[in-house]
Amino acid sequence: MMKRFCAVIGSAALLVLSGCSLAGHPQAETLSAAALASSVASPAAGTRPGPSRTAVPVSITAVGDTMLGNTPDLPPDPGAYFDSVKSLLDAGGGIVFGNLEGTLTTSTASKCGKKENPDCFAFRDPPDYGQYFKKAGFTILNDANNHSFDFGAAGQAQTVQSIHAAGLAQTGLPGEITLVKTHGVKVAFVAFAPYPYDANLLDLPAARALIKRAVRMAHVVVVYMHAGAEGSGADHVTGREEYYLGEDRGNAEAFAHMAINAGASLVIASGPHVLRGMQFYKGHLIAYSLGNFAGYGNFGTNGDLAISVILRVTLSAGGRFESARIYPIQFTGAGQPVPGGGAIAFVAGLGSADFGSSAAHIEPSGTIKAS
Repeated sequence: MMKRFCAVIGSAALLVLSGCSLAGHPQAETLSAAALASSVASPAAGTRPGPSRTAVPVSITAVGDTMLGNTPDLPPDPGAYFDSVKSLLDAGGGIVFGNLEGTLTTSTASKCGKKENPDCFAFRDPPDYGQYFKKAGFTILNDANNHSFDFGAAGQAQTVQSIHAAGLAQTGLPGEITLVKTHGVKVAFVAFAPYPYDANLLDLPAARALIKRAVRMAHVVVVYMHAGAEGSGADHVTGREEYYLGEDRGNAEAFAHMAINAGASLVIASGPHVLRGMQFYKGHLIAYSLGNFAGYGNFGTNGDLAISVILRVTLSAGGRFESARIYPIQFTGAGQPVPGGGAIAFVAGLGSADFGSSAAHIEPSGTIKAS
């Protein structure tokens, strides 16, 4: 039986209401989908609730795949791992989103089993590592990816519990809509990956219905997708179904366009482990891959794997694009993020090559404008 529970955390400036679907969660409070919807909004069917007249624009800062090592190989000082980029994460003064590419669990029952398999990776950090994401400025972490079930249902449940225990919001489970209220504006996060233990990217009718439900609950809707092939050869958006190690990883462009047609204000993504281009579709920004953001031996750091970005987007209180900028990041040591590198020109070039006239125009400063 699927259960839903709500966790309300934060302050007047940042209120989080997370409706999480997770079987057998030990601290779950049952709450039906109808009760969840009525508890946060009562708009007319098919319409987005209007923001208050005094609502201010919303700042959303987003990064890609993030993990701080893999137990027992952990950073010697995890509390300082984000120090070089913390000021960039904090600067927007709004919501800070990251994809947790792994688990926060003590479980040892790995999907890889006991035999060594060079093609199988199962990532876990100690449950209390959530505090380091909180300290770095994150407000919401995503679990819709191919590593959220690395240690099965027990590992996934403990991860969700650990994220909430750190005072962070979480999203990405099947049927899950996470609401973050900032400066009087409700922002809904809905995240997808091509797996049944996440909100499934491959089930387009169900994904469309979930996004439309989020639109009826929030002023702004942010859709995340963990989509596309992986590695140095995967930095272009193909416009076709993409596969990796035999897995169907979805058609990223088709999914992103569907999400905006369904009412999404912004689409962000990671999963290919490399940066991809950015596009405007019907006036809304799509960032097709933010690459990796931090690791401690988790990810490759050579070639185009050595650079990343921090994306900051400002949306109106009604979800209209106002401005955006990317800040270049490069990796030092085993994958620690520091400012610098050639990511701005790299992403700009990818966008022009893949999307032509609909590509996001990215200036040398990193400022993003519709072409």
